[in-house]
Amino acid sequence: MNPPKLSPSLGLMTCTLLLAVPLLGSCLPAQPSAQNRTVFVEHINRFALGFSWRNLSCPLCKAVFTILDIALLSDANEERVAYAVGEACIRLHLADEMVCRKIIELFRDDFIRILQESLLWPTEACALLVGPSCGKFDIYAPWNITLPKVPKPPVAPPSPPKPGSPQSRVLFLTDIHWDKEYEAGSAADCKEPLCCRNSSGFPRWRQREAGYWGTYSNCDLPLHTVENLLENAARAGPWDWIYWTGDIPAHNVWSQTRSQQLTELTVISRLIHKHLGPNVTVYPAVGNHESTPVNSFPPPFVHGNRSSAWLYEKMAEEWAPWLPEQALKTLRYAGFYTMEIQPGLRVVSLNMNFCARENFWLMVNSTDPANQLQWLVHVLQASEDKGEKVHIIGHIPPGLCLGSWSWNYYHIVNRYESTIAGQFFGHTHLDEFQMFYDEETMTRPLGVAFIAPSATTFVNLNPGYRVYYVDGDYQGSSRLVLDHETYILNLTEANHGPESPGGPEKNPKWTLLYRATETYGLPTLFPSDHDGLLRTFINDDRAFQKFWYLRYKGHESGPCVEACKTTVLCFLRSGRYDELQQCDHLNSFGGNLVRAALKTLC
Repeated sequence: MNPPKLSPSLGLMTCTLLLAVPLLGSCLPAQPSAQNRTVFVEHINRFALGFSWRNLSCPLCKAVFTILDIALLSDANEERVAYAVGEACIRLHLADEMVCRKIIELFRDDFIRILQESLLWPTEACALLVGPSCGKFDIYAPWNITLPKVPKPPVAPPSPPKPGSPQSRVLFLTDIHWDKEYEAGSAADCKEPLCCRNSSGFPRWRQREAGYWGTYSNCDLPLHTVENLLENAARAGPWDWIYWTGDIPAHNVWSQTRSQQLTELTVISRLIHKHLGPNVTVYPAVGNHESTPVNSFPPPFVHGNRSSAWLYEKMAEEWAPWLPEQALKTLRYAGFYTMEIQPGLRVVSLNMNFCARENFWLMVNSTDPANQLQWLVHVLQASEDKGEKVHIIGHIPPGLCLGSWSWNYYHIVNRYESTIAGQFFGHTHLDEFQMFYDEETMTRPLGVAFIAPSATTFVNLNPGYRVYYVDGDYQGSSRLVLDHETYILNLTEANHGPESPGGPEKNPKWTLLYRATETYGLPTLFPSDHDGLLRTFINDDRAFQKFWYLRYKGHESGPCVEACKTTVLCFLRSGRYDELQQCDHLNSFGGNLVRAALKTLC
């Protein structure tokens, strides 16, 4: 079939629509970098193309977007637009030709429909691309949730539990990223964004090859490593309960289908149930990779085939052994739910895709999608009235969310600080945390968002999982996190074990990397302890470099000094997106910090 002919005006759309290409869900560890822009531009700059939107004049930019808006009024132009974008992706060497073709085809229909329905005007688009001198970008304008008029109860600082008090032992799994096409012996370095696959070819002389248990490269996990992790975690039990915060599929986002996503959801859910969940309740949360196209989570007002019903229905089916009907009802509605764990303790599982700047559907309407935060306020107020404590779980940390969503969430945490006893997230693949302070002074620590390391090796990591020790089930328990441990599979040892010279270990050992209180010399892991730890990192570089090593699950990542260290400390202190921006400004990074944080698009 001959390619559709492109008019000059449609040719101008080429670079414009490349904003739609989420370029393969790269999950690169955040490092200080250049100018701050939103995630759409990040996708282009990450590949060092030597192309700068700043070189585009304001009048030309507006002309391009005006042409685009007019062209998209007609469905007949969709094929031409898609072809133009595919050609640009190839000619700008954004990815391999096959990857370019597939990613454009996968994202085309949804993104063009979103552009047609959104309120993205040329002045807004060019303010985003060229700069504020060319217009104002306010598609994600500020909005506020409504808090009840019930006065905030007096705050009592938490006290460590008495010696011998019960503790709950909680397993935490996140970012499994199973690659069903992983192949040991294949090339660990390849031209595609995900390697170690049966399509990656075989390594040439002196090139690396994929290890049996996993690989330090742009590679995800084979199924036997996932199952080995679950078997090891089962032996390390018993567990009081399990939190599991999503991202099941691999990073081959250019070639995923709905049927494949559902199959992988089913396989991993049933493996977790088989090894861990028959007698222990698992509380899952929705990751950004569960959908295809990746990050595409339409709000509930989108119906029919474009909705996320295909995904939520399968989740409800697979997770029914763990969740009651009321929780399954809101899961089917929009991917979030709440339920009682024990008398006095409730879990809230949030769909953090409704806060994600990578979710293009929020261009249509980003004001509290699915009414989720208002629902959260209702749940928290009911828990406060009953004297319950609440744990919040989700995939994307709130400090990486859209500004208004992040601000409102921070406001909610401030109001219900005596009720929210824990916040647990994943997504970055690294071992981190983000702080919450009182909004009046921004100095009194009142909350911590724990960010646990991934199961997957992507990128250059050991496989791992987290164990939390929580103040236990007794009258007056704070339900706060008292300690946590991180366990890893050392790939260097597992792939070249002494028991099997030249080959992998048959039964590799998952080992304790560290226990937080012992490593950092802390009595507990309360918010005040984390705040003190931040001050230690500032004054004691040896302590910070230890954190930096553990952040990457015990795999060498090089030293982090000067601007890198300041960037990381700002991230740890910033549970709210605008605080990240302010830290950026105060340290004269010129946008480096925000851009570095947003590069973590797992």
